Amino acid sequence: MTQPSGPTPPQEPRPPYFWAGLTALGVLLIYLVTLAPTTAFWDTSEYLAAAYVLGIPHPPGNPLFVVMAHAFGALPLAESYAVRINLFAAVTSALSAGLWFLVAERWLRAVVPVRWARLAAAAAGVLVGATAWTVWNQSTVNEKVYTLSLLSIALVTWLAVRWGDDAPGDHRDRWLVLIAYVLALTSTNHMMGVLAAPAVAAYVLWTDRRIVTRGWAVALAWTLALAVSSKWAAMVDGGAEGILLLAVTAVVLGYGVWRDGRNPLLYLALGAVVVGVSLNYVFLPMRAAQFPPINEGEPTTWQALIDVLNREQYGKPSVLERQAAFTAQLHNYWQYFSWQFARDWGRWSRVAAAVFTALGLLGAATLWRRDRRAAAASTALMATLTVLLVFYLNFKYGYSLYPELGDLPREVRERDYFFVASFAAFGVWVAVGLGALLRGVADVLRDRGSETGRWAVSTPVLALALVPLLGNRVTASRAGETLARDFAVDLLESVEPYGILITAGDNDTFPLWFAQEVLGVRRDVTLANLSLMNTRWHLKQLRRREVPDFDPGTAAPIWRDAPRREPEIELRDRTDRSTDAGPTDGRSAPPAKPPGPILGLAEGAIDSLPELLPVPARSGLEIGEIQVAFGDEYLQLQDIATLALIKENLGKRPIYFSWSAGGYPDRTLGLTGYLVTHGLVRKLAPRQVAPSDSVVLSRGLGYLNIPRTKALLREVYHWRSAGRDRPAGWVDDPSASILHLYSVVYGAAASTFRERGDNATAAFADSVAKEVREEIRGD
Repeated sequence: MTQPSGPTPPQEPRPPYFWAGLTALGVLLIYLVTLAPTTAFWDTSEYLAAAYVLGIPHPPGNPLFVVMAHAFGALPLAESYAVRINLFAAVTSALSAGLWFLVAERWLRAVVPVRWARLAAAAAGVLVGATAWTVWNQSTVNEKVYTLSLLSIALVTWLAVRWGDDAPGDHRDRWLVLIAYVLALTSTNHMMGVLAAPAVAAYVLWTDRRIVTRGWAVALAWTLALAVSSKWAAMVDGGAEGILLLAVTAVVLGYGVWRDGRNPLLYLALGAVVVGVSLNYVFLPMRAAQFPPINEGEPTTWQALIDVLNREQYGKPSVLERQAAFTAQLHNYWQYFSWQFARDWGRWSRVAAAVFTALGLLGAATLWRRDRRAAAASTALMATLTVLLVFYLNFKYGYSLYPELGDLPREVRERDYFFVASFAAFGVWVAVGLGALLRGVADVLRDRGSETGRWAVSTPVLALALVPLLGNRVTASRAGETLARDFAVDLLESVEPYGILITAGDNDTFPLWFAQEVLGVRRDVTLANLSLMNTRWHLKQLRRREVPDFDPGTAAPIWRDAPRREPEIELRDRTDRSTDAGPTDGRSAPPAKPPGPILGLAEGAIDSLPELLPVPARSGLEIGEIQVAFGDEYLQLQDIATLALIKENLGKRPIYFSWSAGGYPDRTLGLTGYLVTHGLVRKLAPRQVAPSDSVVLSRGLGYLNIPRTKALLREVYHWRSAGRDRPAGWVDDPSASILHLYSVVYGAAASTFRERGDNATAAFADSVAKEVREEIRGD
């Protein structure tokens, strides 16, 4: 057993858990008022669906989030499953605010001696961190897994503070084992949670440097580093790196046994790390082998599992190969930081950012003067969450950074959410800064009145904490926003029974996963994502998918009596009228489910498909009566897969391209003459399309099926959701492309309706397009 070492610290007052709970509750109420009522764009829908089906979202798989959110989603807290998972984000973020309060109050003890004033300063600083724009925005919808990581960082920081206040000995040492367990466990959610480790190291070393000589502590630190970095897998795979790591591990564990072989803490520490990280190596392969509907990366083999954990799918370059100038990446962080304190206020937001920057730096400087251990830990934490994280992430130029330079390689969206922990933790520095201001005012008045009176006079400075609450309340709120869900339903209901819908990216695919898996909307539609079709696992999942039966009772009214297949399309080749067969009213019994898999290629054949296939210039191929014309000199895997889908399903299943895929089928495959617009989608015809009474060549939408598009635009689509009045317009510019689809489709269709003499429908469509354009511009 280890013996107490070093001086016994003075007995600290009991932590103010009650006030921390009240602070967390107050923050939670703010989040509840502004909570999203359903899913949102980007990764929200993917994580919602993954939690619901106990699936595996995109690498690194996030098993801790999936398991916890799945359990939380089973609680009867709200009727909507999406709201329950959004509540999970709000609760985890609010709990982290309570923990930051405990940290801030503890570090303020060297600054503010009056308890009630210290509690007030801690609460004020935490409120600033909790209502920082990105923190607030991420806490009202489960867009990412980062609120759980934020909770882990706050918890680990608080546990380090508790360790430092404990008396030396076995009891205090167990705090470090618990910290290691939390760090290992949070690594199975996301590596962001591990970023608290440098702050813990700084706090521990400042308190007791002799810890680095203790066998159990050395073994714990090394094992934890191997576990959270997945480097231990190299020892299994062999090679020079594996042999080196195996040798170092043997030396470290040997040292641990030599120094502390009889100390149960050594084995408890190693067990804590193994158990904490086990979710990655137990849950992921076991669940993947059960083939849940969301199964990204499909880590059923050792190599696939390591690829998922190491995010090989994204193929990012080395940090030494900068994707943008490091100074520009730091500038991008400052851009995001400047959004945090009053984003609603336009140019005044810069003033707010300057004020809170100065306040936070005052807090940091105050800690360096009065509590250097806390200063070292907080500085290590902020440096890790800012400068080091910027260097490691190595992003391209920010989406809206340097707008005057249009030819820069840019990120596809704003990446401020990666720095959410820094914005929340900055609230601790702000709390200390506010405490320093309180003390400064009280010191100036030290010869006047009572001590309580002097501190009471200084409290108005705490009103600064209300600035982010007031300055972010419009754009940080998610209340009332339903477009992502409504768009998903609209897109799915555009497709005939048992159709295949080819989409392009996250925002036109993840919401559809949510709609199908969580809401049960049109599960008979098979979704093929172009970007994911560059992976073998997605192609195998398309091959493996068992298509559920079409349920006309839950489908949109236009599908209640399933319409026969495109009787209104005129085809250039009139010798075969089989596609025109059927009653003249365009209705028939619900279609039978087409037999066989969507993709008939064997798994071995899928594995052998080339990543790139060179093709002769201006060449093509025939699929039935469709003449495919290649637009590039190379076909990617996604193009080969798309051609295979067309070949195997043409005439068997309806095939659609979402308009969100832009000109992909036109530019890459030369299919313009075979595509007919049905609202937000384009259906692939088996032959060249010619204008008729039902199908016309429009400006902007190509061939347009007028009856179907009119029914979709007026009777099916959630056009009110698209054009609803938003106080600040559409805030997230990168996802505005989805909103823009409504403007384009309704606007272009309006022109066609007007040319056909349908002025009432044209006026309706024009009004929707105008409302949507105004929302995009923020008018």
